[in-house]
Amino acid sequence: MDRSSARLIVPPPAASGASAEATLRHVDRLINSNHYTSPSRTIYSDRFIPSRSASKFALFDIASLPDGRDDSSSAYTTLLRTALFGPDAAGLEPPLTPQKTASPPMTLPSRNIFRYKTETRQSMHSLSPFMCDDSVPGVNHGPVKAPRKVPRSPFKVLDAPALQDDFYLNLVDWSSHNVLAVGLGNCVYLWNACSSKVTKLCDLGIDDLVCSVGWAQRGTHLAVGTSNGKVQIWDASRCKKIRSMEGHRLRVGALAWSSSLLSSGGRDKNIYQRDIRAQEDFVSKLSGHKSEVCGLKWSYDNRELASGGNDNRLFVWNQHSTQPVLKYCEHTAAVKAIAWSPHLHGLLASGGGTADRCIRFWNTTTNSHLSCMDTGSQVCNLVWSKNVNELVSTHGYSQNQIIVWRYPTMSKLATLTGHTYRVLYLAISPDGQTIVTGAGDETLRFWNVFPSPKSQNTDSEIGASSLGRTTIR
Repeated sequence: MDRSSARLIVPPPAASGASAEATLRHVDRLINSNHYTSPSRTIYSDRFIPSRSASKFALFDIASLPDGRDDSSSAYTTLLRTALFGPDAAGLEPPLTPQKTASPPMTLPSRNIFRYKTETRQSMHSLSPFMCDDSVPGVNHGPVKAPRKVPRSPFKVLDAPALQDDFYLNLVDWSSHNVLAVGLGNCVYLWNACSSKVTKLCDLGIDDLVCSVGWAQRGTHLAVGTSNGKVQIWDASRCKKIRSMEGHRLRVGALAWSSSLLSSGGRDKNIYQRDIRAQEDFVSKLSGHKSEVCGLKWSYDNRELASGGNDNRLFVWNQHSTQPVLKYCEHTAAVKAIAWSPHLHGLLASGGGTADRCIRFWNTTTNSHLSCMDTGSQVCNLVWSKNVNELVSTHGYSQNQIIVWRYPTMSKLATLTGHTYRVLYLAISPDGQTIVTGAGDETLRFWNVFPSPKSQNTDSEIGASSLGRTTIR
């Protein structure tokens, strides 16, 4: 194309004023053709922007919406600026550009046209671009939740005459069939949590005392450790003794089951491994402690056995070792309280006595000491919740309290009091919601401390008919 043909051809000016004015309008129309709108031409667009000029907002007693954008984007911008540059940047405004001028703050209408009985608001945190999956265990990316309310009083109290005030004994255990076993003096009693029925399982006689009880995982058989060094196996459904095993020279204060393998720890400093299917009284003997063994717990995968003793030592054994594979010597008092986490493999908690007062956490997989919490009083027992990542500790001198902890922050969810003696005994219900505590004040107290795995409002399996105070024998 010839360059001269693309030039704008302007007609020569006319002599008359009217003709000159018309010519100028024609030239201006040609130059600004993109911005000129014919009065007789309809303009179409790909966006529909409703006009509120004809809306009768006065009928609804509200003010009309101001012109401009909704403030949700500005709220998101503020939140984004805070997340990127910190809270100090939340109040900063971006610099104005020549094309962007400051506008007065927009005012929202005082109420909605359609009003609901319950107003729901979206949390500002939900607008954050850094929202993560809260289902990751041990990591909390969401807003801080209000602490769960734990009832401060027991919902049931059982009188337990002759319940011994001895730190080194383990006289209470709760079976998977919801039956509580309690050693009182020289007798063992069974309390059915569903029916509140009390059954006397055995009487050892006047020359012997019950020093420990432990349910097998199936909940049908109960092991009983005696002051004479014997370990008895009882069929709970028939109230019949299956067998009696020897080995210990002194009292048996700790028992722990791993399938058909039963571990027993005694004042003679030894741990015996007993296979109840074998004819022998024990299949191996574990030596390492220099004083009475008062705590025994198998891990949930049945691969590791933790033992605590009056020598202030915490040992970890495997299924085949006769010597401890891990030794922890940080405690400065007897280690009776031992608990394996059901949530994390290899996570072990232990508590020390009066001179120690600390709860310590260990990773047996990496053989490392994770953390330590000084509780201020003797730690008698520990148990993890299987429903949430929390644990309970019971204490003796000098406060006799029960504490619910959230792990790993070790923040206190609740401190429960009521016992007048050291809280030496602790067991947890099979549904994981209720704990029972026992003390030298000869009472067993039942507390609802943990939520159910499905809902925090689900009632425990212990029926409402069991409320009140009764005697276990």
